Amino acid sequence: MSEEVQKEEIPASPAAEASETPVDLAAELAKQTAKVAELQDKLVRTMAEWDNARKRIAKEKEEAIRFANEALLETLIPVVDNFELGMLAAANAADAKAISVGLQMVLGQMQNFLKESGLEAIDAEGKPFDPHRHEAIGHEHSETVAEGSVVTQRRKGYLLKGKLLRPSMVTVSEGKPEKSDKKEKAKSEAK
Repeated sequence: MSEEVQKEEIPASPAAEASETPVDLAAELAKQTAKVAELQDKLVRTMAEWDNARKRIAKEKEEAIRFANEALLETLIPVVDNFELGMLAAANAADAKAISVGLQMVLGQMQNFLKESGLEAIDAEGKPFDPHRHEAIGHEHSETVAEGSVVTQRRKGYLLKGKLLRPSMVTVSEGKPEKSDKKEKAKSEAK
């Protein structure tokens, strides 16, 4: 049994392999070369498909943005028309009240459009200061507004579908003025 194992373990002589290989190797080389050429062709085609898909997606995105802008502009055109009519009426009107009413109508139309588009104004006055929604541009004492809350809103802030588009510019309350401040002011005014 050990002789059989030894016979199986002894590799064939290189001379025996060499006599079989030139024809077999040439055929195997041709086969592998054809396979490599096929894979290279598939790779080139796949890369071209990816490149075309990328270009197509970029073009579709560009068109979607363009068409979205068209829809926006189509909605704004009537607002501009009404504003122009209001300006013509203002040029011929002696009554400022009529001009104010016309401008209020145009403003209402614009606010409705913005609301339908998902824009929401931030109501800041009297609310606690929120650095995620408010931009503090100053502080002042207030008898009526609690410390750390918004006293006045200088510019409206907006959310677009819940995401901050522009923060409100606000003045924040420092609370009621201290009595010592009042006494010092009175002394300085008396001098």
